Amino acid sequence: MRSRKFLKAEQARLVWDAPGLLAGVDEAGRGPLAGPVVAAAVILDDTRPIRGLADSKTLTPLQRERLHDQILAKALCCSIAQASVEEIDTHNILQATMIAMRRAVEGLRLKPAKVLVDGNRLPTLDVLAEAVVKGDSLVKAISAASILAKVHRDRLCEQLHTEFPHYGFAGHKGYGTPEHLEALQRHGACVHHRRSFSPVAAALARTAAGATLVVETVSVTPAVFATVETVRLDLRAAP
Repeated sequence: MRSRKFLKAEQARLVWDAPGLLAGVDEAGRGPLAGPVVAAAVILDDTRPIRGLADSKTLTPLQRERLHDQILAKALCCSIAQASVEEIDTHNILQATMIAMRRAVEGLRLKPAKVLVDGNRLPTLDVLAEAVVKGDSLVKAISAASILAKVHRDRLCEQLHTEFPHYGFAGHKGYGTPEHLEALQRHGACVHHRRSFSPVAAALARTAAGATLVVETVSVTPAVFATVETVRLDLRAAP
């Protein structure tokens, strides 16, 4: 009789890899109550190393901005993509994240031989791929992707703040902080809130029930989050 250990499915690291370019992929914005989820894919240039690459969550905003600029200047190619609030509410946040990751990989000018993705799930790709738990702190290409995704999304939230300053997006970046939850209770949800997330759904229910809301508007150009947005950054010719 086969042992239980034999029957247990395990994920094994591939002992062979096709030669070629390696891309790292990571996301930013799975947890917030508003705004799109953003993913980035990066192919680094081994001949132009970047010092200080790390999980974006462990870096200060100033460090992220500095590394963001270095990645754009030194990487072979990068791609930033997103899945919209509508896609998050339609498919759920996990599937929307996979959609954004797939778009980021497909947006790369150079086709990688292998893709390393942070976490334990893989998007549907047409290239060899591997999920790496805590990859943003273990694989430099994934660290670079995490930095690009985080900086890009933070900038989107700053744009949202100019349109809806009473929610405080520039500070909490859409996360469910006490300040944000209080603003939701007072003002209700705006068009950029994720309606499938429970605090937003509760705010909408209060609005539907006729609760009094304080509405504030600012005359600015609205921040636009397209259903499909890929920023393709062709930085260097292939070696």
